[in-house]
Amino acid sequence: MENPGTGAFMRNRRLESFLNTSSGQRVGETPKISVKEAPERSPRTDVYADYDDDNGWVSTIISWIRIVVCFLSMMVTTFIWALIMLVLLPWPYERIRQGNIYGHVTGKMLMWILGNPITIEGAEYSNEKAIYISNHAPPIDIFLIMWLTPTGTVGIAKKEIIWYPLFGQLYVLANHLRIDRSNPTVAIESMKEAARTIVKNNLSLIIFPEGTRSKNGRLLPFKKGFVHLAIQSRLPIVPMVLGGTHKAWRKGSLRVRPAPLTIKYLPPISTENWKLDKIDDYVKMVHNIYAENLPGSQRPLP
Repeated sequence: MENPGTGAFMRNRRLESFLNTSSGQRVGETPKISVKEAPERSPRTDVYADYDDDNGWVSTIISWIRIVVCFLSMMVTTFIWALIMLVLLPWPYERIRQGNIYGHVTGKMLMWILGNPITIEGAEYSNEKAIYISNHAPPIDIFLIMWLTPTGTVGIAKKEIIWYPLFGQLYVLANHLRIDRSNPTVAIESMKEAARTIVKNNLSLIIFPEGTRSKNGRLLPFKKGFVHLAIQSRLPIVPMVLGGTHKAWRKGSLRVRPAPLTIKYLPPISTENWKLDKIDDYVKMVHNIYAENLPGSQRPLP
């Protein structure tokens, strides 16, 4: 039976027109999606451990076609929204909203093209004003994050993202945040400025706490930046646990496999009483929560 949180979640994913910046939160329903309540305890079984698929040449060719179609489709939507962003240059907040709408439309479209079955858990936590964090391995993670973060969310990326063809320029036009990771002092100041920006403009934030992509899908140690942001903004932290993406698109591979994917929103973690002298404890606590909710093949090794 569908609960009220799930109903709201699905209603908020009605396809948003790129000409209407006052639209709702999410894009429309994607084929092969099921939505579940967040369980009280995460099962310790790993549904991906014994996953196998067809390695024949037919499925390989189909996968290549899907990837090419994804790339071409993304070029089209990126070009369209780049033009929209240029028109909206005097209105930075509207550019953020349009950047989110671009992500909802493009992310949903790319996942539809790839065709992986998707299960969403904890949908009732998906519309919080919060700092969203996510584990990160293959490019599919980016597609899911683009699609599933709410309107009014900005990302943080390294400053070099501007050199990524089309996507990097759109990222900057959408008024997302960039930091200089080459200098620790400058990076800390960038984080402080980011916190002031999201508080001033009543925004949410999405960040990958590992700081880089995992090569094998296993959870890496967390950097401290997301905790600094939480303490300075006092926003709750909503973990988004992505399962199965490491099987669907393995590092170094040009083939996407039809592995099932799971997106699990965990309950918000309050940061109202967090203190600077306990940052290491908070990082460890959130990392442990993630490890407990990941399938076995994605948990960090001892």
